[in-house]
Amino acid sequence: MRWDGQKDGADRQQALPGLPGLVRSVRTPDFADVVFHEVRAKSVLNKVPGGRLPFSWTVNPYRGCTHGCTYCLAGDTPVLLADGRTKPIAELSPGEEVFGTHAGRFVTTRVQAHWTTVKPAYRVTLEDGTRVVTSGDHRFLSEDGWKHVTPGRCADFEERPFLTKGTRLVGTGRFAAPPARTDEYKRGYLWGVVRGGLPADPDVLARAQEYSGGRVPRDGELIEWPTTPDDEWSKGFLAGLFDARGTAAGGELVLSSSDSSVFEAAVLALTRLRIGHVVEVRGVRITGGLAERLRFLHMVGPAVARGKAVEGVPVPTSARLRVVSVEALGVTRTLYDISTGTGDFVANGLVSHNCFARNTHTYLDLDAGHDFDSQVVVKVNAVEVLTAQLRSKRWTREHVAMGTNTDPYQRAEGRYALMPGIIKALADSGTPFSVLTKGTVLSRDIPLLASVSSSVPVGLGVSIALLDRELQSGLEPGTPSPQARLELVRKVREAGLPCGVFVAPVLPGLTDSEEQLDGLLAEIAAAGATGVTVLPLHLRPGAREWFARWLVASRPDLADTYRRLYARGSYVDIRYRKWLADRIQRLLRRHGLDVKGGRDAVGVPGDDDGVWPEGSLPGTVPTPRGVDQEQLALL
Repeated sequence: MRWDGQKDGADRQQALPGLPGLVRSVRTPDFADVVFHEVRAKSVLNKVPGGRLPFSWTVNPYRGCTHGCTYCLAGDTPVLLADGRTKPIAELSPGEEVFGTHAGRFVTTRVQAHWTTVKPAYRVTLEDGTRVVTSGDHRFLSEDGWKHVTPGRCADFEERPFLTKGTRLVGTGRFAAPPARTDEYKRGYLWGVVRGGLPADPDVLARAQEYSGGRVPRDGELIEWPTTPDDEWSKGFLAGLFDARGTAAGGELVLSSSDSSVFEAAVLALTRLRIGHVVEVRGVRITGGLAERLRFLHMVGPAVARGKAVEGVPVPTSARLRVVSVEALGVTRTLYDISTGTGDFVANGLVSHNCFARNTHTYLDLDAGHDFDSQVVVKVNAVEVLTAQLRSKRWTREHVAMGTNTDPYQRAEGRYALMPGIIKALADSGTPFSVLTKGTVLSRDIPLLASVSSSVPVGLGVSIALLDRELQSGLEPGTPSPQARLELVRKVREAGLPCGVFVAPVLPGLTDSEEQLDGLLAEIAAAGATGVTVLPLHLRPGAREWFARWLVASRPDLADTYRRLYARGSYVDIRYRKWLADRIQRLLRRHGLDVKGGRDAVGVPGDDDGVWPEGSLPGTVPTPRGVDQEQLALL
């Protein structure tokens, strides 16, 4: 196998500059359209949050993860930076700080990724004149929550919320265009900064020297005020005065001067530019709330950053942010998107969503639909890091579950061979562990697993959802065939190891007929499985969007059925669960798989509280040591 390594930055479609610890990104002809991003991880042994799962720790040497998110904006859309300025979204880079929101207030956050896509373009126009060009899938925050630009069902089984005429959005309203920096602007800036009292700030001094051609004029040299100053001179003057004598304490913007002629010139300039203000003892204060303060900063363009005028301020709403129209432009355009630590950012004054599909992969800020299959992150130092973590005196040898997020025996494991070292490290430290997989690469490590099972408890589980090869190739492209996985079960059992099978997920209307389940359970019994766990399809946020797209494209006749069955959320309707439980129990008895003596409730959380109720969906027991049905739900 020939692997072509490429250094970070060589190819924007291949390398991921924003990925922490990136060593290189590589392609190989044997994995068409797949990029492997090799990283040096800081941690491999990860705590599972929440406390609801039957295991507390997990190890994931791989993260299945090219940016292809559909939430995108035209490249010239201004984004609010953390210093109070704006920058077109096309010019942003990972690592830059912008404003997002948290708990209804503006907070600084960092750009974690930046990418482009080509999509049909729409123009959203608001009552205040704001115009944004975006894709139909983009979401803006409204008074009633997040709403897509256009209607559709592809992101869910229900009609998604979308913008309509009159929808009121949340934000400051459109940003003012920055000053043109004409000669008049530069002359006005010098008057403001010199007559205001030239400060020692290096950015201000540098701008003053640039605008004056090297020698900054003295206060006494600027005596004759312009007879008819235009708008550009006024903008420059206010920027210079603000750099010299402006304050942003408590979010308020105030300009002051003890020179009455400078003070009067400031009031006249604000009036000329129609910037709301009030004259107070301390100076001239900009009024009109955050929207007007941002308009002032963006319009005049001072050299000194004033992010404190925004930080911590409540996100405003305005009647003038009502939607007037959403127009299809009839063309496709290159659109841009970013991801941030808060999951949102401010685009031309509107709180804008950056969202992805299958949730666990959003931590890498990659699209979790196509990217999940085509961008694989490999923790090349996983064995080294895990060994060090297991040596910690704080490690209490709790059970470690692998396969709870991405498959540790996916095809890449054939190249990187990380699992043998991980298995040895866990066993040498006395840590019990389990593995859940769809990958037959596990057969390589059966001798090793058999050897370490004498010293630590080892649980093995294989996921086999169906026997129909055509359906399986559409739902699980790239995974081994069902027959290959059944053969893996046989090999594990022949080595004397327990091996449970997860009949999961059972897909309503697709894989739940008596004939289909009967044939599958017969094959599982013949392979010698020591346990069977049955799990109907869970559609948690993320997986729900990905599966919905497949269903609408492949089986649109079932879309209404799924909308009805999953109307209450992630879990299928309880009446379906009871129906499936009765069918499964009969078939388990038929094939001698209804083993007693262990847990008798598997597969389905409760209606409201997430508890696993007795009798909700019977399956065979015992489940392999350390392996639980909820592990599969996290794959």
